[in-house]
Amino acid sequence: MNFRGDDEMRRVLILFNKRSGMPRSIESISWKAKALLAESGCEVSVDESLSVDDGQNKAVKAVDHGFDSVIVVGGDGMVNSIGSVLVGTETALGVIPVGSGNGFARHFNIPLKPEIAVRGIKHVCKRRIDVGMVDEKPFFVTCSMAWDAAIVRTFDKLPFRGVLPYVFSAVYEFFEYERQPFHVLLENMEELYFESPVIFTAANLTQYGGGAKIAPGASPDDGYLELIVISQADAPRVLAKFHKLFDGTIDKMEEVLTRQFKKLKVIRSKPAPIQIDGELVEAGREVVIDVHPESLSVLVPEDM
Repeated sequence: MNFRGDDEMRRVLILFNKRSGMPRSIESISWKAKALLAESGCEVSVDESLSVDDGQNKAVKAVDHGFDSVIVVGGDGMVNSIGSVLVGTETALGVIPVGSGNGFARHFNIPLKPEIAVRGIKHVCKRRIDVGMVDEKPFFVTCSMAWDAAIVRTFDKLPFRGVLPYVFSAVYEFFEYERQPFHVLLENMEELYFESPVIFTAANLTQYGGGAKIAPGASPDDGYLELIVISQADAPRVLAKFHKLFDGTIDKMEEVLTRQFKKLKVIRSKPAPIQIDGELVEAGREVVIDVHPESLSVLVPEDM
């Protein structure tokens, strides 16, 4: 493993999640990664994450036992659950993407084909990135609170993945999602009111996943998060130019409100679930989002 200016022996834990794809393929990918890292002189262990709690417990033990890195073979949900216990430590998070959205991997140009990502795992460097916190729950990619969160509810029920199921879920939830007003207080004393937002996303990285760049200007280590809001009234005009979500120009549309922030408080009329790195979680009427600068170490391609 090529680390800049550091040639000492490394200890690496590879954690895989069979539920992210074809079980045998994922396990095989994990052992191939071990073989390649071992060739570079690393001490490598491979283990399965049997559940969120099980994976987190194994990651915590890796930190306690002085492992330099934990490499996740999974999707954004597993990246979040394992990465959450690495925040504030010196143990780095690596990713071999096998999920459906792979927003984390896409942002850092980690190859989306697992076989290629495995070959590249020997040529990475460490980089410290910011971590978003929503009510003290970490997120690395995005956190959403309106229709953009409700989509996950339908998407998770579908037996298949990809862009088309996501579009189906979006159309279904556009009619089913129960809209409500948002009152937003930013750290600079600015107040924003939205009568009925359909997109309300705080982003640390550029991607929703699947190539959809909801926050093209997001930087992982600038000490800020990006707020992106689209109102109900403006949604038809934005949807008519849906391609801008994929070509990195959605933030240039006048119908799209953006703000950089370090901390904000959202007050809604009633509790509703929110999306955190692709997972739906319950949240109260009031939600606080802030940034913890450079609090997670990650393994990224050397050219990033």
